[in-house]
Amino acid sequence: MSTRRSFIKKTAAGSAALGLGSMVFPKMGYAGILGANERINTAVIGVRSRGKAHVKAIHADPLARIRYTCDVDDLIIEEHNAWCKENIGYVPKVEKDFRKVLDDKEVHAVFIATPEHWHAPMAIMALQAGKHVYVEKPCSHNPHENDLLVAAQKRYGKKVQMGNQQRSAKTSILAIDEMRQGIIGEVYKGEAYYSNSRENIGHGKVVDVPKTLDWELWQGPAPREKYRDNIHPYNWHWFRNWGTGEVHNNGTHEIDICRWALGVDLPSSVTSFGGTYTYDDDWEYPDNQQVTFKYGDDKFITWTGHSRGIIQPNQPGRGVTIYGSKGVITLSRNGYELYALDGSLIKSEKEASESATTNTRGEGQLDIDHVANFFSAIRENTLLRAPIADAAISTMLCHLGNMAQDAGETLKIDQSTGKVLNNDMAMLAWKREYQPGWEPKL
Repeated sequence: MSTRRSFIKKTAAGSAALGLGSMVFPKMGYAGILGANERINTAVIGVRSRGKAHVKAIHADPLARIRYTCDVDDLIIEEHNAWCKENIGYVPKVEKDFRKVLDDKEVHAVFIATPEHWHAPMAIMALQAGKHVYVEKPCSHNPHENDLLVAAQKRYGKKVQMGNQQRSAKTSILAIDEMRQGIIGEVYKGEAYYSNSRENIGHGKVVDVPKTLDWELWQGPAPREKYRDNIHPYNWHWFRNWGTGEVHNNGTHEIDICRWALGVDLPSSVTSFGGTYTYDDDWEYPDNQQVTFKYGDDKFITWTGHSRGIIQPNQPGRGVTIYGSKGVITLSRNGYELYALDGSLIKSEKEASESATTNTRGEGQLDIDHVANFFSAIRENTLLRAPIADAAISTMLCHLGNMAQDAGETLKIDQSTGKVLNNDMAMLAWKREYQPGWEPKL
């Protein structure tokens, strides 16, 4: 949409102030803002892994309360209840069906850490129920949902923050501000990477659904499949019916930082190379992928993903390198380094507290800061650091990366809409098929 481009240009110049939470929209006419000292009642939906980082971050706010935790698996809930008692000192109410949580008018905000096929449909339903939403990345399973979620936020007027928590890293905010001031000259390239040593997931066997799991509700908007023994609770990431591959699962974070640093939004073209090289198993996405996003003003972003093979030699598991005409900056969740063109280190900045990088929970101080920003936006209408209108653009880049990979050729992109030009086959991936009765609608 044309509004996306103007939104980014208007906010880019003020990125440092935005990140520090010091800019405030006029409060006149904004309905439903809680008082600055009022309690925010929350619900966390999906609590096996990433949801625990949400719980800890919510608990760090003395005026926030976790009213519900919600999961479709009784074993996960049982484990999580014990974890809550140990880590936050109380056990929230439990619901297996998130729709009952949305019916509770005392819930102000929901946190969504479910499988990815649920992110946008659940967020839209939460907005329609009058809730603010913190949704994990990626915010959508397909580009159609991306647009729908942005439109839903505008229609229902609640706050929606995506969980790309590095937007709240003080060192990243500082680095972006310094780049805007020209510390490395004209910025032209963002290089993002991720590597891990994920294991063989084998070939799944159809088995009985565990009695503890509501498989019907777990599938929700996705077309129905029989339960297999290598899907739940984590490997759904690598199946197209529910997940979106590594470029979304982890690439979203660093691609988002590259966009932020370069001050760009939708690309003019996208190229992807890769495949599944490591094991003979059920992975349906590349386990090694290289994506290039080209912009018309001679800027470009690359993402290198090694899901099942650590990048060598001695490179951290994930990060970003930003290249400029006068220098280079490397960025991670835990700090940044400034280098001269000859490679000499000029300065280094570290976060006060470290956040995890390559485990499945990814928790740390950045979660606390990012959630605090979300709560501040709810209470006082301060600017979100990852508002959905902006975060959805980074998600769209990842969708385009997968579409280019499947197309096997460079895709030309309409930079006002994100749609692929002159390639009807690629555009078939714009929207998925939904289980009857579950398609998200405004």
